[in-house]
Amino acid sequence: MRKSAFWVVAFLSLSACGPSVQRLNTNAVVDLNGRWDSTDARLTAEKMISDCLSRPWLSNFQQKDNREPVVIVGDIYNKSFEHINTDIFIQDIESELINSGKVKFVADDKQRAQLRQERLDQDVNASAATRKAMGKELGADYMLEGTLDAIKTQEGGREVMYYQVNLQLINIETNNIAWIGQKKIKKYISRPGWTL
Repeated sequence: MRKSAFWVVAFLSLSACGPSVQRLNTNAVVDLNGRWDSTDARLTAEKMISDCLSRPWLSNFQQKDNREPVVIVGDIYNKSFEHINTDIFIQDIESELINSGKVKFVADDKQRAQLRQERLDQDVNASAATRKAMGKELGADYMLEGTLDAIKTQEGGREVMYYQVNLQLINIETNNIAWIGQKKIKKYISRPGWTL
């Protein structure tokens, strides 16, 4: 009997040490360590695309071509020392562009390859009434691309993280840079147990 009581107490003690999980609003700001996170990605995308779409290049294009420009997002290179999944940041940028209603947006290179394969398959297998024709893709006018850099300064238990995102919108036909944007983020981190 004593042995089984011991195991019950041991099990209860160990289960009490398990993780505690709390669901959060995806827009909640929870900065655990000062590194680049989903909040940084979302807020940077919102700010930079808002700035991009408020600049003269957009109205100039609309007046000249009498339509919305077609945009694609290229690569955003992580040049920082951190492992940062730039795909999440790119998706936030794409969402801001598409939902603005100010530009048209086309699929990326991987998506286009899948769509072309589907059209080839339809040429053989779909009825003439529902078959989608080749050669009707919408070409992009501009490509948005950029870099994400970071600098870390540390002294004792204090740390400053500095992030800089540089984006540029390039006319695909002429290589003209239509817009350059920059967003800077600086975070001060103080580690417990260290005195200032």
